[in-house]
Amino acid sequence: MAKPKRAGNTGNSKKKGPQKGTGGHGRKALEGKGPTPKAADRSWHVAGKRKAAQDRYVAAGGKPKAKPVDMNRAARAKKNDDTETVTGRNSVLEALRAKIPATALYIAQRVEMDDRVKEMLAIATHREIPVLEVTRPELDRMSGIDGVHQGVALKVPPYTYAHPQDLLEQIFDTGATPLLVALDGVTDPRNLGAIIRSTAAFGGQGVIIPQRRSAGVTSTAWKTSAGAAARVPVAMASNLTSTLKEFKKQGVFVLGLDGAGDVQLPKLELADRPVLIVCGSEGKGLSRLVTETCDQIVSIPIEAATESLNAGIATSVALYQVATMRAAQQGE
Repeated sequence: MAKPKRAGNTGNSKKKGPQKGTGGHGRKALEGKGPTPKAADRSWHVAGKRKAAQDRYVAAGGKPKAKPVDMNRAARAKKNDDTETVTGRNSVLEALRAKIPATALYIAQRVEMDDRVKEMLAIATHREIPVLEVTRPELDRMSGIDGVHQGVALKVPPYTYAHPQDLLEQIFDTGATPLLVALDGVTDPRNLGAIIRSTAAFGGQGVIIPQRRSAGVTSTAWKTSAGAAARVPVAMASNLTSTLKEFKKQGVFVLGLDGAGDVQLPKLELADRPVLIVCGSEGKGLSRLVTETCDQIVSIPIEAATESLNAGIATSVALYQVATMRAAQQGE
């Protein structure tokens, strides 16, 4: 008579002996083989064979071969070089006149020696700035796709931005009436360069840019400013809205430029006061927080067929209008 099966026992188990654990036989497999040795430490690897051959060569009295240059690393180092190359005769000359600590002046071979180039060489020689003669293709490469070097280029350190509050205090200390420009979301360095140039042309004392989402003073901005970046300070604000509020507390009127402004530029009544003109990007315009912070939103009258003006032109028109109004009031 067969024994009755216990509940849960299928009777199909074919394993024999103890069934709990492995007795530690799989412990080494779990521990792994340790870190993988370097290629040069593996005798069967190509790098290991090369190292062994090098060791035998040195042991026989030979000199160790120089370590090959890592071209990728060199390229990365060059890419991370944060110096700027100022190009164009006016820009280079203005930078030299402003005594910016340049590291090298590049002159194209057989360059036309006009008065500006002669003055550049004289200043560079006096300040002991190295003068290097290079080919025009080399200057083309240094200038980039859009660069027009006119046979000269200057290597300068990264731009040193002013602090907005220091900029305003310096203007007050001179007794001048502040006329400043702030940019809200302007990311094209050519627009920034044009605005710096217009600020200098119409008696402005500085430009303020936000720390994020803004063009900086790069070689392109230098070139577009035609050297004005050496005379007009550019300040960087960590928070543009907060900076505008602080300026308002110190008596500066903040005027925002927008096509839908409630005051037309020719009817502006605040030109003789301390003024800061804020210009937004051509596409998005002024941000909401900046718009709410402005004392007035000013529009520039244009023909209906023209949709808008870019940041550089709009700011130039506003600066000209303010400068003209101030001159007229001083002449009365």
